[in-house]
Amino acid sequence: MTNRQKRPSALQRGFTLLELLVVILIIALLTSVIGPRLFQQVSDARVRTARAQMKTLQDALVRYRLDTGAYPDATQGLGARQAAPAGVSGWLGPYLQGSVPNDPWGHAYVWRNPGADGHEVEIISWGSDGKPGGSGEAADLVQGF
Repeated sequence: MTNRQKRPSALQRGFTLLELLVVILIIALLTSVIGPRLFQQVSDARVRTARAQMKTLQDALVRYRLDTGAYPDATQGLGARQAAPAGVSGWLGPYLQGSVPNDPWGHAYVWRNPGADGHEVEIISWGSDGKPGGSGEAADLVQGF
């Protein structure tokens, strides 16, 4: 065999195990740094979306109050923006297009009338766990007015 036949060409050469391990290590390090930041951004986006939805609901309920003289009671709930409740005069809605949305975690918003902590009324999202209390993404979001 000649020297030319023993030596593999550039196309036949592959990566060594060490080179592959170095590349895998770099990918793992990048993932460990970028991954948590990406998930935090998703969590923050859900909280911002919930706050924006709650503000939209608040605006609709303020218009409802201006027309009818009072906020919907607890039995009428947030659905009073879509259809006139029995016995309510001055209703000029619907006050918001479409049905009442769920929060970004798929749970229904809670309507309190009367509210707590000095608020006349409140719109509440229980966060990712759907239960009162919690911290982080499971923390309660309260829009009192």
